[in-house]
Amino acid sequence: MRRSKIAILIVAAGFALALAGPALADCQVISATHGGNWQGEALSMSQALAARSANALKTQKRWRSISIKAQQVKPDPFFKTVRPEVSTNIIVGTYLTPRTYTTCWTGITVPFVCTSGSQVCGK
Repeated sequence: MRRSKIAILIVAAGFALALAGPALADCQVISATHGGNWQGEALSMSQALAARSANALKTQKRWRSISIKAQQVKPDPFFKTVRPEVSTNIIVGTYLTPRTYTTCWTGITVPFVCTSGSQVCGK
């Protein structure tokens, strides 16, 4: 009788550790900004840069695997002396995918600029 209770406790502890695995993961928020002549170009390039940054973080942290999910970040203008922040009246769209949250706005030196954000967790 006593052995079966111990076995149940060991199995329960194993499940608890398995469920806690993602909670033990190390996570970081990344963002990537890119401009383009049209909105689709700026959008796809900022998302591609976010993916590249996630892979670089994986290599830098020596993680075996990563999970990536969308994370809203503050839009990051290129010329902060001219435009220190992106006001809501110049935002032309926000786009959510499972891996990136992207905000696009009209630029100063290029027609469109987008910033994509992600939360990257690794083990």
